[in-house]
Amino acid sequence: MTDTVAHAHLALSRGSDTPATVTMHGGGSGANIAAWLAVDGCEVAFVGRRGADIAGRNRDMELMGYGVDARLVMDPERPTGTCVVMVTHKGDHTMLSDPGANAALSPEDLPQDLFTPGSHLHVSGYTLLNPGSRPAVLAALSTADRAGMSISIDGASAAPLERVGAEPFLQLTNGVTLLFVNAAQGKVLTGRDDPGQAARVLNAWYPHVVMKLGPDGAMMYANGRPDPVRVPGPPIERIVDGTGAGDAFVAGFLPAWLDNKPPGEALVSGCRLAARALSLVGARPLL
Repeated sequence: MTDTVAHAHLALSRGSDTPATVTMHGGGSGANIAAWLAVDGCEVAFVGRRGADIAGRNRDMELMGYGVDARLVMDPERPTGTCVVMVTHKGDHTMLSDPGANAALSPEDLPQDLFTPGSHLHVSGYTLLNPGSRPAVLAALSTADRAGMSISIDGASAAPLERVGAEPFLQLTNGVTLLFVNAAQGKVLTGRDDPGQAARVLNAWYPHVVMKLGPDGAMMYANGRPDPVRVPGPPIERIVDGTGAGDAFVAGFLPAWLDNKPPGEALVSGCRLAARALSLVGARPLL
């Protein structure tokens, strides 16, 4: 995806003009996670689609610049996906997304050499929630399961998750090892307002559930244990842009978790990268 980020200098003047700084960045939840993983020293491949346009070529080169093994299929008809990100003067953001070529990701686009024992598959929830790319996700989940890989998925965003519905999402992700959600996504999936209660309910479906709590840190329920592991968020002087902070958290958490580090250490690592993302404009680390 290409993110067009409009960062307002003042409170939004609805129906009129608001001064802003507008910049272009690489985006897309899965690609963001891959970029953060790569700059943090991990070996990572990203599978996706792009258009046969300048934006697509730029996104391809950008991922390779981060050190990502970019397996991007070029779509001859659809453009590279675009997301308009509107950031208020307080750092809150709202997104308008056009997935473009991403909506046509197919099972045939999946490189079979990546599905190997000992590897880990992370699926962007957006790819599962989009009906066009859903068959590719289901094929990836099945192939990863047969290869004995661990699998994680995130809840994408509350609004599209609600449109698909809690029950279909839970059924489609049966067999996933680890679920990442925030409080809004947890409420959609469980109906519980309290994030802790939502995470505990979800732990009945997934062996490991990580609840991202924004400035309050994160918690994890694992293997049906009654009490979560919880860590506070690091102090942040100023939030510049919240875009991609959840993706950075996933990238910080996964390597420590896959290395069998204590859950608290993995949560702290996730919060560390999320804090870095909050200090930047855009969803990717600086090259």
